[in-house]
Amino acid sequence: MNFDHDWWHGDGLKRQIDDARRRCLRARFPDEQDPLQPRDPRAAAYAAAIEARVILYLRDNSIYEIKDLVDAGRTAYLTFECLPADEAYRVGSFVVAVPFDEIARVEVFAVHESEKPEDSPLIKGFAAGSRPVRPDDRPA
Repeated sequence: MNFDHDWWHGDGLKRQIDDARRRCLRARFPDEQDPLQPRDPRAAAYAAAIEARVILYLRDNSIYEIKDLVDAGRTAYLTFECLPADEAYRVGSFVVAVPFDEIARVEVFAVHESEKPEDSPLIKGFAAGSRPVRPDDRPA
């Protein structure tokens, strides 16, 4: 799959976010089809509180959580504001530019604000070359 300019700034990302939100809504309200226009008032309130996190995986194993896309015009790279995992770095703003052909995968995690897991998935933010620690890699 090619995550090019049109996918990010056209309808590709929007469709993926909408689909994740729709599936999150249908998990709680199976009869509802459209999270943007639910028929049931309870479903409408639930849908309004669904959050979507966009996680970007690069070919070099870097992982970013996108806070906001930056429209840099038609370029060969994606520009976005990164949401750092470390609280200490959230005082400023990290703007990242990534060549489109380095993007390996995009994940959207949609969840109702009241149902977020206690232990949220760790998003490394701007940590390059990070990899999960396997049990056999831990110090004794």
